[in-house]
Amino acid sequence: MFYLIPGLGADERVFRQLAPRLHGETQLLPWLPPESDDETLPHYAARMAEAIPPDAAGWLVGVSFGGVVGLEINRLRPKLRTVLISSIPDASCLPPLLKLVRATGLYRLLPPQALKLFPRAGQWYFGVKGGGEYRLFKRILRDMEPRYTRWAIARLLHWDSTSVGRSIQILGTQDRVFPPGPTPVEYLIPGGGHFMVVSHARQIARILNGLEVEGEEVMG
Repeated sequence: MFYLIPGLGADERVFRQLAPRLHGETQLLPWLPPESDDETLPHYAARMAEAIPPDAAGWLVGVSFGGVVGLEINRLRPKLRTVLISSIPDASCLPPLLKLVRATGLYRLLPPQALKLFPRAGQWYFGVKGGGEYRLFKRILRDMEPRYTRWAIARLLHWDSTSVGRSIQILGTQDRVFPPGPTPVEYLIPGGGHFMVVSHARQIARILNGLEVEGEEVMG
């Protein structure tokens, strides 16, 4: 079973290339509106976890910020394993740029909807290719909800990952948001950018299907 958590501001559209290639059952965990601007990440994850049976087994597959939320859900659903796509296993892996944004408080000054005005800059930063990928990216930008986006960015930058569980990380070698660093990565996708859940869906599906088979063999 694969529980799919999209990236910040995204929805089921980012899994259109991946989900049909997965051999197990899939269930999307859609984003919930934050109860308040100060809702904590553990409290939010607990609300997200209500969609998953307490004894569920399988895989939490989180993209970008979805991976962070997946790790928090995993604290409450320990029989699941978290797979991070274009995400980080703990807060120490935040790249220097995002640490600078956190230290300066810049994220409080720039409205999230500003990215909608500069889609080409976002295309470069997120590693989005042209054609259908870019059109999808622009639609996701258009549909981003500012209040949720502002809340999620703050939660990411101030994530307390103390005692977070182990995960399996799938990262692209060209990811500019979460570039590979000194921490070992289980699966590196050559040429993959931050949007590789779309552009490299075939390679990612092959990895996930292999994990599913290995999990079944262990369970058996």
